[in-house]
Amino acid sequence: MILHCIQARFGYLLVGLIFIAVIGLCEGGLTSSYVRSNGLSSDMPLDSDVFRVPPGYNAPQQVHITQGDHEGRGVIVSWITPNESGSNSVLYWAANNQIKKTAIGIVVKYKYYNYTSGYIHHCTIENLEYDTKYFYEIGNGDVTRQFWFVTPPRPGPDVPYTFGLIGDLGQTYDSNRTLTHYELNPMKGQTILFVGDLSYADSYPFHDNTRWDTWGRFVERNAAYQPWIWSAGNHEIDFVPEIGETKPFKPYTHRFFVPYKSSKSTSPLWYSIKRASAYIIVVSSYSAFGMYTPQYKWFTNELSKVNRTETPWLIVIMHCPMYSSYVHHYMEGETMRVMYEPWLVKYKVDVVFAGHVHAYERSERISNIAYDVVNGLCTPINDDSAPVYITIGDGGNQEGLVKEMTEPQPRYSAYREASFGHGIFDIKNRTHAYFGWHRNQDGFAVEGDSLWFHNRYWKSMGETSTAVL
Repeated sequence: MILHCIQARFGYLLVGLIFIAVIGLCEGGLTSSYVRSNGLSSDMPLDSDVFRVPPGYNAPQQVHITQGDHEGRGVIVSWITPNESGSNSVLYWAANNQIKKTAIGIVVKYKYYNYTSGYIHHCTIENLEYDTKYFYEIGNGDVTRQFWFVTPPRPGPDVPYTFGLIGDLGQTYDSNRTLTHYELNPMKGQTILFVGDLSYADSYPFHDNTRWDTWGRFVERNAAYQPWIWSAGNHEIDFVPEIGETKPFKPYTHRFFVPYKSSKSTSPLWYSIKRASAYIIVVSSYSAFGMYTPQYKWFTNELSKVNRTETPWLIVIMHCPMYSSYVHHYMEGETMRVMYEPWLVKYKVDVVFAGHVHAYERSERISNIAYDVVNGLCTPINDDSAPVYITIGDGGNQEGLVKEMTEPQPRYSAYREASFGHGIFDIKNRTHAYFGWHRNQDGFAVEGDSLWFHNRYWKSMGETSTAVL
């Protein structure tokens, strides 16, 4: 009996020493061991039903909506007619009120190398009621098409709201799996925050802009019914002087209007909106962002304007991540991090969502604002005022997954995995929100990674608990 006890205690001690040794050697968080298929993603055939052209002459297609003002009472409805301009108006009405109203939009076109776009319509509907379902019709005669959307609740600190997160989507079989997985998620995202790289049209010869049209028809099934909050990635730049295309972002800015003027921005590539209890700031990784540039001056001023007692959740969206432990695109966001991270920490941004790296990663709350090149303090440290950085560039595009990771896993990296998927950011109230990342291969309710968020502002105010709804 005595010998048995000694052996048992020795066994516990040995296990404990092994555990301590493992913890001591572990540099970072968890790297997933999930095994996925190899190879690049294949484009869906052009005759796939997801690219179907609506029947009828000059029928509206590529319908999508986004927020149309700063407060959430406006919606921009966009669509394309291929043959002629047709009607540029939107007929709309509330589900609980049959009085129909009309909004008049504008029509734009552009040329890109040997491509001429269809007639691109943008119509802003203003002064809508909060938290209301609306129907809307576009087109006329035999090609009238009807859709609907729901406006957000009035901004307020305890207003629950659910955002979806998708990035680097493309138009492959995996792209379709990502969008389908999001649509069937029981969490039911109400608005998508899109972190850049949309169609990947620039990956085809001469930046084949017909691939913008196929992509627009592909996402219509969702983007016509809930707002997609757009941000531009490197695949939207489309700067190719050797074929005469010297204006960056030409296809993107013609096709995707955003309410940048309502937040006093000078460019559609950076802007802000309120939505329920969230304040969302979009910045551009591929526009000038150094000190004294228009983007830098706007961004630093915009952070100071946020009223956290009204919209406590402060979210920043960009394309290139500031922190990433994958080999591909490693440290590409370092310059912007040096310029912008002190502001993110000062104003207690809750979360920064980015794409670009074709995989998933979530960071700890860390910062590296002490580093000034000569002091040697180049290792990120734990910082409770810092945001969580989430890379979600795993939409499914043709370039495939990024699988090679830096080793050992750095301390700032909490979880990383090279799989396609989407995210859900579910705001419960002023103090708590829940984030889940959903791997495409899993069931709709399964989360590959998750985190409860405790709001930075209210935590600093000493409010540590609010009943989670």
